[in-house]
Amino acid sequence: METIKNLWEIDLLRISVTVIMQMFFAVIFSGFIGYEREHSHRPAGFRTHILVAVGSTLIMSTSFFLSEMQPELKIDVTRMAAQVVSGIGFLGAGTIIRDGFNVKGLTTAASLWAVSCIGLAIGARFYIGALIATVVIYLTLNVLKKITDKSADKNHIYISVNEFDKSSLHIQSMIKKCGIELISLEILYTKEKQRLINTDGGVLRATIFASDKKNVDLLLELLRSSAEINDVYID
Repeated sequence: METIKNLWEIDLLRISVTVIMQMFFAVIFSGFIGYEREHSHRPAGFRTHILVAVGSTLIMSTSFFLSEMQPELKIDVTRMAAQVVSGIGFLGAGTIIRDGFNVKGLTTAASLWAVSCIGLAIGARFYIGALIATVVIYLTLNVLKKITDKSADKNHIYISVNEFDKSSLHIQSMIKKCGIELISLEILYTKEKQRLINTDGGVLRATIFASDKKNVDLLLELLRSSAEINDVYID
């Protein structure tokens, strides 16, 4: 026990163990959030969130390291952290995409900013705060999304098509013709194609808003009667 105490008093060993532990927490916490974004096929996913958290943790740790190693300089440990909070906006802006009247990527940009704050908390050794924030952010991204989708009059239509470019324009015109608001039209990945029987070519997911169910039924009839569409499924 005395030997361990003596080893811990060695600055290099103590600092190394602390930094390794902080980096481990940064990877686990941010990876948890990044995986959710990756699974949702967002522009900033698993690796991006981890890199942001690790960088934020390192900056905060460096601030405390300089403050402890050179106390005569009277370093303000919050100054470097403040630059992270403001500077992360440039990275978040890269995830925001405007598509007509719709803006996508705001949630991912917010999650990047939140992950940077988690990294700062870990670097400041406020581990319980970082853990609670991670859980709250994950629940917000995952659970609350399902609640809002159910509460809104939204429908997801999965459409198997032969050609993405030609069919997407045709689908948009039919949605407009039925008086339905198109929220988004996305290309889906393999795992989500299981909802359809015929997935030759590719699968699109149209998220629509319709105040009248009759309009949705009319849209489904038009889609199923189109020669360019192989299969249709509504969720």
